[in-house]
Amino acid sequence: MTLSNLPPLVTVFGGSGFVGRHVVRALAKRGYRIRVAVRRPDLAGFLQPLGNVGQISFVQANLRYRSSVDAAVQGADHVVNCVGILFESGRNGFDAVQDFGARAVAEAARSVGATLTHVSAIGADAKSDSVYAATKGRAEAAVQSILPDAIILRPSIVFGPEDGFFNKFAAMARIAPALPLVGGGKTKFQPVYVGDVAEVVARAVDGSIARGKIYELGGRDVASFKQCLEMMLEIVGRKRALVTLPFGIA
Repeated sequence: MTLSNLPPLVTVFGGSGFVGRHVVRALAKRGYRIRVAVRRPDLAGFLQPLGNVGQISFVQANLRYRSSVDAAVQGADHVVNCVGILFESGRNGFDAVQDFGARAVAEAARSVGATLTHVSAIGADAKSDSVYAATKGRAEAAVQSILPDAIILRPSIVFGPEDGFFNKFAAMARIAPALPLVGGGKTKFQPVYVGDVAEVVARAVDGSIARGKIYELGGRDVASFKQCLEMMLEIVGRKRALVTLPFGIA
């Protein structure tokens, strides 16, 4: 195979994360060459078996350092940004990762003429009182300004192996006599399977869905937070009290 007819190259930022690893799998099945851009490539080797020999490569990149982002997209035809955090840690805060980082990726993708698929989150709103949601919202606005044809995906709570929601509460249920029912458990969710999110990302890269739009992703069922916890407890075979906590305390 010559360089001129190599499969398209996709750079996936955050490809070793929960959603990212499923995105890598979906893209590998379609035959893309994949460059996984992560802070610790030495810890991402578990992704290698998801593709054929030489199909998946790794590059060190930190969204806080623009030069590493630029290097990660060199030669890429498509860029996918799966990076997101639920909690701040040291210098990796919401502003640095979800706002500045998203801008850096969008600008880098534009500089090499690559398409961009940006994975955001349901409820992203630059005016939100939640720093998490506000930085997600500002990131979306920046991405749209920099690359108007970018596709933005807003998944609801994502579930699947090693997710950070159901599995977190399942782990708590193993050791705690009760689980916190934040806000009385009335908040509604529409959980979406991680494999379905990855499939939509792959279709975005394929060009199977219209560019320049925002898509909200949710599963078939809508459930309250209380119902989600009850379902989880039934699946893991545990009985635990659900204790109501006001939003302010939680």
